[in-house]
Amino acid sequence: MTSVRGVFRGRRSTGGPVYQITGARRGVRDDVDLRTRRYLISMGFRTLCFVLAVLADGWLRWVLIAAAIVLPYLSVVFANGGRERPEGLPDSAEVSDQPKAIGGSAP
Repeated sequence: MTSVRGVFRGRRSTGGPVYQITGARRGVRDDVDLRTRRYLISMGFRTLCFVLAVLADGWLRWVLIAAAIVLPYLSVVFANGGRERPEGLPDSAEVSDQPKAIGGSAP
């Protein structure tokens, strides 16, 4: 009889290291989720800066207000930064389906 521990969908878990065998990028949905999470964390920090600015006095109040003003811009820039390219893989612009002309002029 097999125990429930170490079994996932009918396979036994070896507990060994898992190797990545592809240079494929993260999925689009995962990428959007990650950027959304980063944006929401940044906006939460901005809200905290506003609340602390009300409670603080002196130069600290102005630093917190400045952070609350600058954070939305930085958050949007980082959220819209797009997907990162994995290292070592060619750009899609470098790959062409068209054969290169030999000795002739391009059409």
